[in-house]
Amino acid sequence: MQQYAFALDLKNDPHLIAQYEAHHQAVWPEILQSMYDAGIIGCRIYRVENRLTMIMETTPDFDFEAKALADAQNPKVQAWETLMWDYQQAIPSAKPGEKWVRMKCIFSM
Repeated sequence: MQQYAFALDLKNDPHLIAQYEAHHQAVWPEILQSMYDAGIIGCRIYRVENRLTMIMETTPDFDFEAKALADAQNPKVQAWETLMWDYQQAIPSAKPGEKWVRMKCIFSM
């Protein structure tokens, strides 16, 4: 199993944050299936204020490029990402067009 962490911000609006959390109580089944199909075996999102951290666990053969290609060709994933972008904003260090920014692990026990 591989584990990755990512950061992303939400728009700093309590109403939008509440809506974003509500969407994540009922993630569309097609989104979950696309994750399983890509080799994502676990995913958790944590929030403090408007900062999100996502911990993603994958199979050893998980491929970021293959997942991105599959997502680009999946209309449901594209619809979900468009909807989520209503609530999200890139962190200051994100590259143009980048949403979730991969974090560097600096400690592990």
